[in-house]
Amino acid sequence: MSVNTILMDFSVDPSAVKNESQVSTACSSVENVLREHLPNLKTLTTIPSETDLLKLYSSDGGVSATLRVFNTGLITLNIEYLKAESQEPLLSFERCKVLKQDISEHVGAGRSQAYVPVRRGTFKRYYPTSDDRLLEYDIDAVVFEERTPYQKIQIVHSKSLGNMLVLDDLQNISEADLIYTETLMGRGVEDYKDKEIVILGGGDGALLYELLKEKPKEVIMLEIDEVVMKACAKHMRSICGDVLDKMSGPNYEIIVGDCMKAIDQYVKEGRKFDYVFGDLTDVPLSESPTGELWDFINKILNMSFKILKPDGKFMTHVIGSAAGDALKMYETQLMKLQPPVKFTTSHAFVPSFLEDWVFYQIFLDKKQ
Repeated sequence: MSVNTILMDFSVDPSAVKNESQVSTACSSVENVLREHLPNLKTLTTIPSETDLLKLYSSDGGVSATLRVFNTGLITLNIEYLKAESQEPLLSFERCKVLKQDISEHVGAGRSQAYVPVRRGTFKRYYPTSDDRLLEYDIDAVVFEERTPYQKIQIVHSKSLGNMLVLDDLQNISEADLIYTETLMGRGVEDYKDKEIVILGGGDGALLYELLKEKPKEVIMLEIDEVVMKACAKHMRSICGDVLDKMSGPNYEIIVGDCMKAIDQYVKEGRKFDYVFGDLTDVPLSESPTGELWDFINKILNMSFKILKPDGKFMTHVIGSAAGDALKMYETQLMKLQPPVKFTTSHAFVPSFLEDWVFYQIFLDKKQ
């Protein structure tokens, strides 16, 4: 079951809704049209204010509607009703467009918009972009769900993307996202043959699986949540193959635990690597590069360069290209690193993110 919310906006000349009589006429025009589409429409309450008039209605079938007429010339209409997944919609989008057109003509709207129904409920279809815009996915099933001490883990099925890993209600990777992994690792640009590599995070196994195809000397993956690995090993084998079935192989090892503790140990041992991959959290949206998450990101950057060889690279994803301020903040943090670093970037449109994503390749500035 879900609650379908239909949103409609209308723009009229502000001079047509300046006084009480004009607003009442606009409301009556909308109500006359609604009665043709919603049986037994009843007015429940009317609430006036200095900026707008709000009216609440009900209709047969558990339908409710709110109408607001603003003195700026904006009229909004929200309609809600409960719908079972197998039930035909009370108001199809085609009917909504007819309703929108009828109201536009009756109120003399210069511009109008009817949005596709927003289906609200505990079955999640909507995820945000990196800059907090709303995306709707064609998700039809929850394949796996468990909450661990670290995070909420879900694997959901999308008709177009296959199975998709979702952590704390944020999409992470789907079966259609090979481009994400290949761009993160710079396939065709970087040479991993006989290299020593550390992956920070990467519990879905996709990066480990693809790196092993490049014949490295050794790959160590440091993942804190074993449940993620077990879920992906079962439900997302198309991206991780069999590498998560066991904790080690001829040239790889998976260590379950806090990656920072492992890095600290490598620093004490004086161990160095050719590549360190940051396959962890996205850079956050914030007014400034401060707070717990930024502290974690900066700590990862600083500690990673302590275990990199002089010609080594730190490879990471950051955030969507639409989040320009966050990218600038990240680069500001890079410029503070000592010894100084340089960086290059790459981009890829990631299917399950439905947006262009930015990746960084960071290395020591040998001129400094």
